Amino acid sequence: MRKGRLLNSEIVATLAKLGHTDQIVVADAGLPIPEKVKRIDLALIKGVPGFLETLEILVQDMVIEKVILADEIKASNKDVMDSISELLGETPIEYVSHESFKILTESSKAVIRTGECTAYANIILQSGVDFGGDSHD
Repeated sequence: MRKGRLLNSEIVATLAKLGHTDQIVVADAGLPIPEKVKRIDLALIKGVPGFLETLEILVQDMVIEKVILADEIKASNKDVMDSISELLGETPIEYVSHESFKILTESSKAVIRTGECTAYANIILQSGVDFGGDSHD
């Protein structure tokens, strides 16, 4: 068994396969998921699991170099946006229109669907690299 908190085997396998600049999506219950993109459906009932609790676990397990949010989150879901900013610290945030966001999901490696039922609670996580500490001289 893994030492980390993340137990979902599909998510663990997806993260292990990510390369630099690959992207995954954490989505609310209503985001359309492109047919050709892997769907990891965690939604159980409205609100469970929540978007932020799912994102928090992923942030602990993934090297993230940047994230993408729908610009509409600023006006429609400021509390979630503020929580994302706090959780991500210095990670750069790019904003695009919601329509552009949906198009970007088509090239993602996976969409993790939560039970979240608040507006624009969706995020694209772009994978970074962690070469720190391991010298290959």
